[in-house]
Amino acid sequence: MTTHSGSLSIGQLAKRAGVDVETVRYSAREGLLVEPQRRQSGYRQYRNDTVGRLLFIRRAKELGFTLKEISELLSLRIDEDKTCADVRQQAEAKLVDIEERIRSLQRMKRALVKLTRQCQGSSPTSECPILESLDRKETN
Repeated sequence: MTTHSGSLSIGQLAKRAGVDVETVRYSAREGLLVEPQRRQSGYRQYRNDTVGRLLFIRRAKELGFTLKEISELLSLRIDEDKTCADVRQQAEAKLVDIEERIRSLQRMKRALVKLTRQCQGSSPTSECPILESLDRKETN
């Protein structure tokens, strides 16, 4: 399908934004993209500026923002009463979230290192300290 009067097919849009077609469809279903017009043939025709919006979404996801948070960032962008301080607050909240996830991953790593050191690798699985640890019915 060719481009008509500044519009893109879903495949063209996906290619320009560096995402797959399902990502475009999912973003539209989640309300992150404006519902595109349809041609008489029934095919959706996305505006050229949708590429920039998809790139914004992709970059925000790469920074760890959830779809809900991305939606909030997009809303901040068009709300005349909001300032960069509001965007900064969202980014700082994401940093706190990321740092907590890092701490959680570090705890998991320490636990797994401890378990793997306890396992000699030569015992039958019925005596495996890793499996025994996972099978414990302790509550803290």
